[in-house]
Amino acid sequence: MRGSSLGQSRDFQELFDQLDGVALWTATSPDEFDYVSSGFETIWGIPGETVRNDASELLDTIHPDDRERVRANMEGSDRGIQDESYEGRVIRPDGSVRWVLTRQALLRDQTGNITEAVGISTDITEQKHREQELAVLNRIVRHDIRNDMAVVNGWAELLKKHVDEEGEEYLQKVLDSGERIIELTETAREYADVVSDDSPTLEPKSVHSILDTELSLREESFPDAEFVRGDIPPDVEVVANGMLSSVFRNLLNNAVQHNDKDTPVVEVSCEVRDDDVVVRVADNGPGLPDDLKEVVFGKGEKSLGSSGSGMGLYLVNTLVAEYGGDVWIEDNEPKGAVFVVKLPRAE
Repeated sequence: MRGSSLGQSRDFQELFDQLDGVALWTATSPDEFDYVSSGFETIWGIPGETVRNDASELLDTIHPDDRERVRANMEGSDRGIQDESYEGRVIRPDGSVRWVLTRQALLRDQTGNITEAVGISTDITEQKHREQELAVLNRIVRHDIRNDMAVVNGWAELLKKHVDEEGEEYLQKVLDSGERIIELTETAREYADVVSDDSPTLEPKSVHSILDTELSLREESFPDAEFVRGDIPPDVEVVANGMLSSVFRNLLNNAVQHNDKDTPVVEVSCEVRDDDVVVRVADNGPGLPDDLKEVVFGKGEKSLGSSGSGMGLYLVNTLVAEYGGDVWIEDNEPKGAVFVVKLPRAE
């Protein structure tokens, strides 16, 4: 029986030795490792044997700004480790820096004494680079482009009294385009927030409150459209976060902006069921053929003839999926589309 267990242990170690960018380690004391997988060298740039008998060698490779925090987590305490997972930067022998996410646990015997620490370290450098790039993009979109377009629209408003009747139509097109760009920057900012947030905090959110606010704002933004409020119970909550407003805002915008009627009509209704809440946003527009009902939610996809970026509906789909819900499209009668959002009820 012992031989079988040892064989399984060797097989397990051999499996981890094949993984690049992932290092498994076990230790019976803060100063000495029992086992360090081959993936250690792909992250740290030094063989695992170098640190196996001397943990100080490992600490010397940690970025000075992260070293004390990493040491505290490695050493733990009688009560346990400080953090079950933590991030830190590694400085390789060639001077390059890698970001590492370490997850670890302390094993105890029947008396509660710590017998072993087990950890898995994963190279997350590329993820960190993406986060930094998104942060830069977020700043450009949120501040620079948005602020500059607000200034442009302000100047265009001042031109109204200087434009003759023939030029009014073109000036209004400039203003409408400016508002559209500002709206797109908001969607892009929200998309960047979603992509960079690996574990969003979900909590009960009032469907009535969020829908009522977004409908009122859309009525101001689209004075030529007609918004019809169905029965939306005031005391029903769903599992979501603050970006639920973005879900409804994008669906309401889509229902108007992709509508070919002189007076777009958008009807919002809400069905409360035992385990979930179903919100329907119906329009009297051209509708969608069946072969586009699925792909329209894909990243970068857009309906035929659409001038939009496709980002809004992709954001809707991403957020609803994070909430544990679903979104799909049905045909409206006699014409148009119905965007259906199903969200889990909060207990």
